[in-house]
Amino acid sequence: MTANRHLLPAMILRRIALGLSILFFCCGGQVWAHAILMGATPAANQLVARGSTPVKLRFNSRIDGKRSALSLLAPDGSGRALAIVQPAPDTLTATTGDLTPGYYVLQWQVLAEDGHISRGEMGFRVQ
Repeated sequence: MTANRHLLPAMILRRIALGLSILFFCCGGQVWAHAILMGATPAANQLVARGSTPVKLRFNSRIDGKRSALSLLAPDGSGRALAIVQPAPDTLTATTGDLTPGYYVLQWQVLAEDGHISRGEMGFRVQ
């Protein structure tokens, strides 16, 4: 009976550790993951037609559209903010307005559900 008393705390600690490990692996990816860009329109280095270009960015997690930003850098180096629409919790859309030929850079900054800010940029070319 005395030997079993010493084993009981070790068994409880192992079960707690196992439970925490399972919780971490099941939920940890969503709780601690930054927003990662999963898909974009236009795609990186895509050649698009002259005129207005629709923009769509889809992320791997929910993002706060009100605290996110999209901007467009023109070939001459000037930049402007794009008005964001959030059709889904993981997606931002915008319209560029009329674009002339050249290389443009779309810059994004999003606030993920985990409270972390992610930033990135991607270029595309207008015919």
